[in-house]
Amino acid sequence: MNATMETLDQVTLYYRQGSSDKVYQAAIAPAGDGFVVTFAYGRRGSTLTTGTKTLSPVTHNTARSIYDRLVREKKAKGYTEGPDGTPYQHAEKTISGLLPQLLNPIEADTVLELVSNDAWGAQEKFDGRRLLVRKNGAGVEGINRKGLVIGLPENLCEAIRQLGSDCVLDGESVGEVYHAFDLLELDGVDMRSRPYRERLAELRNLLAGMEQGVIRLVETACATEEKRALLDQLRRDRKEGIVFKQLSAPYTIGRPNSGGSQLKHKFFSQLSAVVTKVNAGRSVELKLLGKDGWQTCGNVTIPANQPIPPVGQVVEVRYLYAFPESGVLYQPIYLEPRADLDAVECLDSQLKFKAGAGEEEAG
Repeated sequence: MNATMETLDQVTLYYRQGSSDKVYQAAIAPAGDGFVVTFAYGRRGSTLTTGTKTLSPVTHNTARSIYDRLVREKKAKGYTEGPDGTPYQHAEKTISGLLPQLLNPIEADTVLELVSNDAWGAQEKFDGRRLLVRKNGAGVEGINRKGLVIGLPENLCEAIRQLGSDCVLDGESVGEVYHAFDLLELDGVDMRSRPYRERLAELRNLLAGMEQGVIRLVETACATEEKRALLDQLRRDRKEGIVFKQLSAPYTIGRPNSGGSQLKHKFFSQLSAVVTKVNAGRSVELKLLGKDGWQTCGNVTIPANQPIPPVGQVVEVRYLYAFPESGVLYQPIYLEPRADLDAVECLDSQLKFKAGAGEEEAG
């Protein structure tokens, strides 16, 4: 933060959970003929890392929009304003009682089989965060894949409150948009035992006529030609992948040991790993858990515009392939931290080995 610059809007947010005790500051300040949005972050009581969300001055309306979005995103991750500037004491984790159905991966040959199978529908696989949303009267709460209650952006809360019924939705949160693809409860009725095609129809009716862009119904292709066109479009647009759902199946929480009624195929190799060492030059060492314990899968460089994750943090990495001899990733790209995953979920079965090496992706 520039101490000589008069700030127009500013906020200090706090987050404390376990060993984490972090602070995040954001501000709008005049610069030249316009305004900039600055930020600072780090462990409370330490020297903060500073930066800007605007490389050059912008109008006040633009700065305000950037600032508001930044604050919403941080609050959605659990940050909050402490009363009178005192640090926020994070409450104990709240168990929601709800858990999502998780998907098993499939290979390209199975994708082609399901495209031609009318018993399965197809949807885009979004590159976001799995999120259940529960509405009970005016109360709205988000639930992560672990079943823990988490904060939601205010714009999503307002959109959910517009729904005419109490409900539990399942979907993916990407930026400020919630992509809804399932309906688990409606006005006190448990929908999980009903076929997916019926749950999808009820979800479509629930969202019909809503004049907002925050909640979007996920497009579902059912006929073979529709699924083939969707698959081709997702590949052309370089999307993350495709999901297949058995239209007659109920909603079953958890992940089956193999197969299942909901399956996914990623167009890019991607995995979750644990940071085990912070190296010089903005890189970190990564490890995965295998039958022989924790094994390294190489290092990844952290972009200059992102904070270096601490040891023990689970992170998401995209890569080209892994070398079968060592399990080390080739051309890894750091994506983001994963607060919704535990270290024990970072298994070496996620590895996809170099083509022609006689190995396949198992996880």
